[in-house]
Amino acid sequence: MAEIVVQNLRKEFGTFTAVKSSSFRIEDGEFFMLLGPSGCGKTTTLRMIAGLELPTSGEIFIDGEEVGRKPARERDIAFVFQMFALYPHMNVRRNIAYPLASQGLARAAIREKVAEVARILDIEAILDRPVGGLSGGDRQRVALARAIVRNPKCFLMDEPLGALDAEFRERMAEELRALHDRMGATTVYVTHDQLEAMQMGDKIVVMNHGVIEQIATPQDIYDKPATLFVASFIGSPPMNFVRFHGKVRPGDSRVDLQHHAVGVPSMREAFEGDMVFGVRPEHVRLTDDAPHRGRVIATEYLGTTQIVTIETAGGQIKARIASDRPARVDETIGLAFDPGTITLFDAQTGHALRSELNEGVLRHG
Repeated sequence: MAEIVVQNLRKEFGTFTAVKSSSFRIEDGEFFMLLGPSGCGKTTTLRMIAGLELPTSGEIFIDGEEVGRKPARERDIAFVFQMFALYPHMNVRRNIAYPLASQGLARAAIREKVAEVARILDIEAILDRPVGGLSGGDRQRVALARAIVRNPKCFLMDEPLGALDAEFRERMAEELRALHDRMGATTVYVTHDQLEAMQMGDKIVVMNHGVIEQIATPQDIYDKPATLFVASFIGSPPMNFVRFHGKVRPGDSRVDLQHHAVGVPSMREAFEGDMVFGVRPEHVRLTDDAPHRGRVIATEYLGTTQIVTIETAGGQIKARIASDRPARVDETIGLAFDPGTITLFDAQTGHALRSELNEGVLRHG
């Protein structure tokens, strides 16, 4: 397997810039997620790594070799597409064997390798069946088998579970991660689904409008968002935001929010101006004696938890609380926040202000 390094990668289509000076490193054996909404540049980035698109500028290194101008066939990668891209006139066995036959491998060696990947992916029983009659999950396993049979340097996957229904997606996500761990493969995986990214990824790149917003582990992406976009894109419900005007200095651990002092992580930089106070729903507590108050306007039962929406002077705030905690519509209630979980953002740039919470994380983005 191989390390992949991308430096100042840029892709223009006429006057439109799809990817703007992206740089990141994928460690050998890492499961690396490219996450973002449609049109953010994640698939274009993947296609440039694969050699299906040539970059306008920038460099791509695979296993230490610069490959940015090399055709896909010379990069020793395997690509798994969203729509499987299987050969309909071939059965499962021949689909898996095709890359090896194209390389001129001996028939005995091909049979051995096909049998090996069929065991790994549990598709031995369907090897002689036509691909046209297979379920979506089995077709995706065949596509994966065809990719891994060559033992390439890295695997590139463009929303490979996107065509499956919810039940199959969850099961295949678990199988795909288990397969990755068993093989120790370097994998680059594109998705717009935050749950897939958080479930499978060792590291996540969050992209928006061709720009990398943050590179971090799933936990840091969730707990320590580098920008307002990341905070709003990750999480269901997303982070709550309250806009206010204020001032902080290094070492400050309180801010004046809606005329009440609120605890925040110890700040590491000075800022004065319009800020955004960010807090995850699970870090909002409902209490009778808090100075911040609001009116309950909706409750959503989710089994062990519930989402309570409160209208406050600073806008709506959602709290994720235990389902057995009473919360009635039109009730006036106090809100308290866990100071160690708060993120403050520059309202103009959208960037998180440096604090004790995110120290050492924002350098990645």
